[in-house]
Amino acid sequence: MTGIKTTGEKKLMLFSGRAHPELAEEVAHQLGVSLVPTKAFDFANGEIYIRYQESARGADCFLMQSHTAPINKWIMEQLIMIDALKRASARSITVVIPSYGYARQDKKHRGREPISARLVADLLKTAGADRIVTVDLHTDQIQGFFDGPVDHLFALPVLADYVGAKVDRNKLTVVSPDAGRVRVADRWCDRLDAPLAIVHKRRDKDVANQVTVHEVVGDVQDRVCVLVDDMVDTGGTICAAADALFANGAADVIVTATHGILSGPAADRLKNSKVSEFVFTNTLPTPGELELDKITVLSMAPTIARAIREVFEDGSVTSLFEEQ
Repeated sequence: MTGIKTTGEKKLMLFSGRAHPELAEEVAHQLGVSLVPTKAFDFANGEIYIRYQESARGADCFLMQSHTAPINKWIMEQLIMIDALKRASARSITVVIPSYGYARQDKKHRGREPISARLVADLLKTAGADRIVTVDLHTDQIQGFFDGPVDHLFALPVLADYVGAKVDRNKLTVVSPDAGRVRVADRWCDRLDAPLAIVHKRRDKDVANQVTVHEVVGDVQDRVCVLVDDMVDTGGTICAAADALFANGAADVIVTATHGILSGPAADRLKNSKVSEFVFTNTLPTPGELELDKITVLSMAPTIARAIREVFEDGSVTSLFEEQ
């Protein structure tokens, strides 16, 4: 059975692209539904073909797709899937994007640059999306790029409760890897009742071609430091921040991030780092070569499923976080 019947014969249907079907299966299990069977393949020239094998007429449709590598292919597949639902007379189309692509390109740093995060939002709307559900956007302002409701979910409760249950909170210090993540780190401090430290990056004026040095603001001596970030891509920035904490006397460092992009040299950097544990969520699939003992992956499926149910039942997604 693919739909949830309620009063008035409302019907929920859950669809998944090919980028990260494992997470979609978990969400379907949490909701007590099955993913709608979908025929999807690539033509020889790379064009994508989509056809749903059940009618979506009059249904509230939720389409899951994480923007992982190869990111442009999966975004295009999602747009085609939205278009197919629109033409199949879906009652509503909610796109569930656990990891939103191009989120780091949210503003112009210099002239003649695009704002690609806005372009992605415009493409989703033009294709036929009515609503977006996503997890830990790189910046909050991206919510305003989409002309419609955006439900912004947070991984903080999942990540923070995991860390808080395994570390002596009296020895814990929450660390922001840069000034831009201080607000998020501050929420961690409130939840774990822990002090805050910041890794400050600046240019070294005494050394030619030395881009930055890392200064630690706050007491980390003999503390278990939890570095909190929204994503880890190649691992260079977060591992350098961890090195700075160890250089300032930290007893241990744990890295947490919602989105484990983990591309390029990330595997070697994480493996060789002194960090004792890297904690990610499953908003993105974890590359096979990164199945290391020091990597822990926590599931966001229960949170996403609850948000989908609230949207479907015209409830409050915000209440999922106000009660915690």
